[in-house]
Amino acid sequence: MHAQKIHIDRRAIPSDATESLWTAEDGWSIRRIDWAGGQEPRGSMLFLPGRGDHYEKYLETLAYFAARGWRVTSIDWRGQGASGRLLADPEVGHIDDFSTWIADLRYFWTRWKAETPGPHVVLAHSMGGHLAMRALVEKAMDPDAVAMSAPMLGIQTGGLPLALNHAFAKLMCNIGRSELPAWKVSEKPLSPMHDRGKILTGDRDRYEDELAWWALRPEVKLGPPSWHWIERAIDSIRMLDRPGLLEQVQTPVLLLATTADQLVNTPRIIKDSKRLPHAETLIFGKEAAHELLREVDAVRDQCLARIDAFLDTHAPAK
Repeated sequence: MHAQKIHIDRRAIPSDATESLWTAEDGWSIRRIDWAGGQEPRGSMLFLPGRGDHYEKYLETLAYFAARGWRVTSIDWRGQGASGRLLADPEVGHIDDFSTWIADLRYFWTRWKAETPGPHVVLAHSMGGHLAMRALVEKAMDPDAVAMSAPMLGIQTGGLPLALNHAFAKLMCNIGRSELPAWKVSEKPLSPMHDRGKILTGDRDRYEDELAWWALRPEVKLGPPSWHWIERAIDSIRMLDRPGLLEQVQTPVLLLATTADQLVNTPRIIKDSKRLPHAETLIFGKEAAHELLREVDAVRDQCLARIDAFLDTHAPAK
């Protein structure tokens, strides 16, 4: 399987894409981007980005699927990208509870599905993958198929039990650090900013796309998460570990991951794949870092080709 090559300027919004805002049920303004697709679109795809992400990071991938005929949409999660911030310090990632994001997704999905041609599929990365899995469990959306890149079904804990990390995060919140950043810079504790690129992708140019967008649109930049975000994330991860939840998900799910991931827990992804009734996996090794869809071509092309094949099987064009 080979992915079709699509060449775009990754640091400019394509002329065939439209940026706009939509309003969540409680009135919060959420940013979105859409490719309308051709007169007879292949179907509709919703892309859900990760923690700290903004859709500009994934223009190349979104354009790829648009060129394949999908009507593509992506949103910035509440509290990140250009969907407004939740704390006085705009660079600290925060949320009151992950259920808020699920509520936003449920509200958006109902309207987006009604306005767009089927089949309807979801592509999600990292935290977006976690939220997609929760949305499947909670029946907040009903896609024909879901592909997940390095889904945050578990997080790296430095070898310590997740419950111990959870207890520590609760302690930090209880002593008044809820809204303070859990670490200073980069994507994980004790990791200097100059190592951030290696944690995310082996493709230096694609990594620098994000930095370029920070310069072009400073409002999309987000730093480390708050202690409250950490506590709520672990609580949500532990919730999905309850027996019987993933086992009831009937949607076909493709899980892409790498054993070299320094942010999410790939053994947990593999374990959870065996709990899902209709799951497939593609697992990389040291050749790939966390952002599989922004990796070097040798990795990224494999991911795109596998997603294409998966969607052709489970969400064929009508």
